Amino acid sequence: MASNMGARNSDGQLQFTLEVPFPSQREASIAVQSLIPDCEPRKGGITKTLSVSANILSVKWTAEEARILRVSVVSFLDHLALRQSTNAAERTQSVTQGMEHIFRMLEEDMPLNV
Repeated sequence: MASNMGARNSDGQLQFTLEVPFPSQREASIAVQSLIPDCEPRKGGITKTLSVSANILSVKWTAEEARILRVSVVSFLDHLALRQSTNAAERTQSVTQGMEHIFRMLEEDMPLNV
């Protein structure tokens, strides 16, 4: 699982990109189809784009605020973990380890300002 902790784009918005490898293109396509219906609840402030290339599921977020971005990424990872729980246990463990790594990166790069 790879991620890109991009800072801000030319419009001043935060960007975050996540790439999740699957054993096959078919599994990646099934995953994206099951995750696409989860639209962002807000009408503004964030966008999420999902795509599949070969066996890689790519997700790109663009958000105005770090808090909104963090909530969306964590929610997506929860849905991805749920989706993966239907697969073999070793695959779920791999996703969980990747999620823990991403959570640490999110906390370091986008601390919650209370």
